[in-house]
This record gives sequence, C-alpha cells and structure tokens, in this order.
Amino acid sequence: MKKGSEKTGAHLVTRHSSLVTDLAVDRFLNHLAAEKGLAKNTLSAYGRDLTALLDHLEQRRIARPQDVQGSDVVSFLEALQGRGLSARTRARMLAAVRGFFKFLVREEVLAADPTRDLRLPRLGQRLPRSLSPDEVRQLLANQADGVLAQRDGAMVELVYATGMRVSEAVSLKVNQLNLEAGYLTVLGKGNKERVVPIGTYARQRVIDYVQQARPQLLKGRLSPHLFVTRTGRKLSRQAFWLRLRRLVLQTGVRGTVSPHTLRHAFATHLVEGGADLRAVQMMLGHADISTTQIYTHVARDRLRAVHRKFHPRG
Repeated sequence: MKKGSEKTGAHLVTRHSSLVTDLAVDRFLNHLAAEKGLAKNTLSAYGRDLTALLDHLEQRRIARPQDVQGSDVVSFLEALQGRGLSARTRARMLAAVRGFFKFLVREEVLAADPTRDLRLPRLGQRLPRSLSPDEVRQLLANQADGVLAQRDGAMVELVYATGMRVSEAVSLKVNQLNLEAGYLTVLGKGNKERVVPIGTYARQRVIDYVQQARPQLLKGRLSPHLFVTRTGRKLSRQAFWLRLRRLVLQTGVRGTVSPHTLRHAFATHLVEGGADLRAVQMMLGHADISTTQIYTHVARDRLRAVHRKFHPRG
C-alpha cells in the first residue's frame, strides 16, 4: 500500500495503510479539537486507538472506511482481548472507534455505522485509591528547605485543596489565582472554566511560594505560569509526578501516590464529611454526575469498615 504522512493541527499519521482512511481519521480528530474542544492528551489517546484500528484493518486488506463491516470491528476487539488488554481499555478503544464511524455517517462518507449494534465490554466498578486524612497530613507536613521543596509543597497542597487534575495544575497561570478572595479559576476539559475555593492552608502556602521561591526560580525572567522550573519554564506533568514521588518517599507515606490520588482524596474527604455531591461535581469539573457518584461508594465502604471494626456485632 502507498505510504501516507499527513500532519494536521490534531494528529500526525505516518503509516502504510490507505491514505484515504488516514485522512478520514485526521478529519475526525480535527473535528474533536475544533468543535468538541477536547484536551491534547485526550486527542492523543483517540489517535493511538484509531491507529491500532487502522493497523488491524490493513492486516485484513481493508483500505476504505466504506468497506468496514461490523465483523471487522468485532475481530479488532477480539485481537485486543487476545493481547491481554483489560475490559476498561477495550471499552475506551471501542468508544473511539464508534465516535469515528458516527462522524463519518454524519459527514455522509458512510451510509451506515458498522459499530451500531456493538456493545461496550462490561465493566466492573473500579473504586479509586485514596489517602486517609492522616496520610494527607503526613504528606503535607513536609517543610524541607529550598526553593524546589517550597514549590513542591505549595503544588501538592493546592492540588489536594482544589482537586485539580495534574494537567490543570501544571498549566495554571498566575492570573487564574485570586489569593485575596481565596479561589482560583480552572480551565478544564473542553476548555470549560470552573471556580474552586483554595482553602486557608493552601492559600498561605501558595502566597509564600509566590513571594519567596518563585522569584528565585525565575531569576528576573517572566513567566505566566504559576509553577516553574529552575530554567523558568512551565513544570511538566512528568516532573510533577516525579517530585510527588520523591515527597512520598521522604515523608514515609506507604503505597503509590500519584497526582490523581490527591484528586481522589480531595473528593473522598469532602463526601465523607457530608459535602453535597453536586458541589463536589462542580469542583472536580465532571460533566456527568454519574462520574462523581463513585465517591459515594468509597464513603460507604469506609463506613462499613468502621462498623465492622468497632460495632460489637459488626
């Protein structure tokens, strides 16, 4: 087959499958970027999932979207299962494939959607790992010296105080903060803004970082971003993860703690404390309340554990 390479604002395709199909994928990803406002990481995931589909179709010598049948998509899912991918990963990949073919039907490239009668793999309820309030206090009690330690402490405190995603935290700009009023504006998925309170501890820690450590990191340079490196650049998601990992080792908190663990702890502790689920949904930036409802299961599990441990007939 003819080798194709097309670069667009959302995707880079370099493969050996049909150029027609590659361009259709690029059109779909550009549609998601321009009209749906999906984040860069989400677009990259869609691109990887659809590239896997195109590889499978190429092996079956299918060169055009019009030639794809439901059995071809079933074969693709069976191949994914054969590779040992989880039901959750296969469900995510099928969602990308279904979105692609629905887009082609709307664009009148296809007369019918070959995935119309397919169903997502059945998923079990996956409860997120969280931290106990004592573990959070242990993690946040670290007051090591140095500008990097001060930055990391402010960053971790702020993520726990607001429930921000790691991508939102590292992209946070100084002008999104209102430290006097005690809140910040987050630009989340789909470029949707939400306002989240900061809290007393996080507010003070961020003030100290902005007044003391950040100017030393910038050394007279200008940056719109709140959390910066020694070179004055925006901190990356990977660097945030590594710095948090180092902090976990220093403080002796057990288990794997990721930036997302802090987000889970934020939501779990609010729900366990009696917070309204709709308010938690707004602060997390969840589009659907059903996504937030998982934290009610976490709270119930904790209550059952307490009941079993302390009730005389538990």
